[in-house]
This record gives sequence, structure tokens and C-alpha cells, in this order.
Amino acid sequence: MTLEDIALQMTPGIGVKGAVHLLECFGTAERIFEATEAELTGRAELRPDLARQIVRRTGFAAAEKEVKYCRKHDIKAIASTDPDYPALLREIPDYPHVLYVKGDPQALAARTLSIVGTRDMTPYGQSMCHKLVERLAERVPRLVVVSGLAFGIDAAAHRAALECAIPTVAVLPCPLPDVMPAQHTALARDILDHGGALVTELHSQTRQNGTAYTARNRIIAALSAGCLVVESPDNGGSLLTARFADEYNRTVMALPGRATDRTAAGTNHLIRHRKAQLVLSAEDIIVEMGWDLEADPAALRPRSETPDLTPDETALLALFGSSDPVGVDTLQAATGFDSGRLATSLLGLELAGLLRQLPGNRYMKP
Repeated sequence: MTLEDIALQMTPGIGVKGAVHLLECFGTAERIFEATEAELTGRAELRPDLARQIVRRTGFAAAEKEVKYCRKHDIKAIASTDPDYPALLREIPDYPHVLYVKGDPQALAARTLSIVGTRDMTPYGQSMCHKLVERLAERVPRLVVVSGLAFGIDAAAHRAALECAIPTVAVLPCPLPDVMPAQHTALARDILDHGGALVTELHSQTRQNGTAYTARNRIIAALSAGCLVVESPDNGGSLLTARFADEYNRTVMALPGRATDRTAAGTNHLIRHRKAQLVLSAEDIIVEMGWDLEADPAALRPRSETPDLTPDETALLALFGSSDPVGVDTLQAATGFDSGRLATSLLGLELAGLLRQLPGNRYMKP
């Protein structure tokens, strides 16, 4: 990272794509600022007024101020030309040249999976988010969960990662060290305390105009080779993240829901229109990501022979004394569970490989 890297970001009129274009032409920020006005307008086909901004080093005063700000708040600025810049992020056509990181930058270089979803999550969505992260944490070494620290599924994904003792990365729509939403300041602190990171492309002098959420979503999509949508209505922001992931040739996955559930309309739409792979378990995610094909050091841990079960799952499994199928009505009468509680417990047992569903809404041991 050099002063020129931040100055490029601070130069008026040079946006994200403009910086990418100039870097493609000249290689580094230092060479961009060494170029003459004629080289900038000729070789880079830059407008004369923008070329003059660069030649006059208009952004350097703001860049020097930003360097001091980063030192004061223990923020690391990483340029796209630095070796510790996330390789996956550099692949996209509109990558941010400078990334601001608080916490451990190495978390960005691990095996990342982006998990997003609705702010209005259901108990089912929260439960499934935790179960999937828990199973993945058991089997996938160096796993890091990436999300946006928003209410709902985002926060549930971060908390599941923390509870499973794996790092998690939060991509923010605001400059560091601030957090949005402010109610998740304690969660952000937990992320930092447990080896994770807070990330943003916004410097401290950014003028907030409400457009940062869309830009933030593209970074969430780009930081991982795969994006999982847990729950989403048909107009949710997580669908935008899924669209970015699809455009960036990432693996897009979605957890299906009931046809009548508003919070499943978006995920079901993705699956219906073949914009996402349907996944029901951590094993499905592992297969879709190709992690089952990788060798050491990414070799998967063997699946636990005795997975941890919730009290509801344990009680439900006890009703399967033989290999005979049991219908949902029989299970509901025997347990007294309501339909949502029963469906969550049955799916948990399916994920654990202890039950499988049959036609006619029946279940049996495999």
C-alpha cells in the first residue's frame, strides 16, 4: 500500500471503474501519477479534466489525512496490487482498488462462503442457517463465513460462525470503525475478538448517500466462490447479492421453502428459474462447491458418526423403532409438536443423515 493508492481513490471524478481502467493501463498507482497528461488522455483515453486532476495530484491531501485516520483507528488499507488483497475479489470487473480492513486480513484468504438472506427471518430460517454452518464447520477446514452484518439472516450467519468457533467476515456499507446497523456493534466486536474481520471499500471522507448497500452486496458476492441464500422475499436485497454472484460466475445456492411462505418466495424463484442450486444440507453445499474433490490441506473431515441432536430431534428419532416408514400425522400426534416445530426437527434429522423422506409425507431411517 502506498499513498498513491489511496490518492487514486480520492481523486475527484475517478470512480471504481475508472481506477480499474487506469490500473489496467499503467499497472500501479505510482505509475498512474508518474504519467503525463498526454499519456493519460492518449494511452488511457481519459478526459482532459480528469487527467489534470491526476497530474495536479488533487487527491493527495485527502489521502494523507486518510492514512492518519487509519493509523488512529487501527485500520489496514489494502490495495488491489498488494499480495494480501483477496484474490477472488480482484477477479471482478469493478473491484475496489483499496479495501479497508479492521481485524485479521488473513480471514479473507481462507475458504469463504457468503451467506445472505432476509432481515425478516423466520425461526425456521434461523434454525437452518445455524444447522448448515454447524455441519460445515465440522467438516470443512479453514471455513470462513462472509455476510453483511444486517438484521436477520446476516446476523444469524455471523453468530452461527462464532458459536461454531470459526472466523467470520462482515462487509459494511459505511466507513470503519463505525458499524451499520449500530445495534450490531457488540456483534462486530465479537467478530474481531474471534479472528474475523470487518471490511469496507469506503474511506472516512465518504459522503453517505444511501447507495452503499448495493455496492456492499457486490463485495459480499465477490469475496467467496459460493453464495448461499437462506431466506428471501421476492424483492429482497439478498437476491441482488445472488445476481452479482451469478454475474461473477460464483456458485449460487438457495434453501427452498414452502410455496406459500413470503420469506421463501425469492429463494424458490431462484431455484425455479435455475439461478441457484437447491441445497438441503451441508453435504449438498460441499458437493456444489467442489470441496469434496479437493486434496490436502483442504481434505474434508469425516462426518461425525454421532451428530449432536436437539432435544426435539432426539425425541422424534426415538419414535422410529424399526425401519418402517412413519407418517407426519402420526409423528405430530405422538410428539404434540406444531407443524413448524415438527418440520424443523425432521429436517434437522435429515441433515444429520438419520432420516430420509419418502413419498406421501412419510419418513424412515436410511
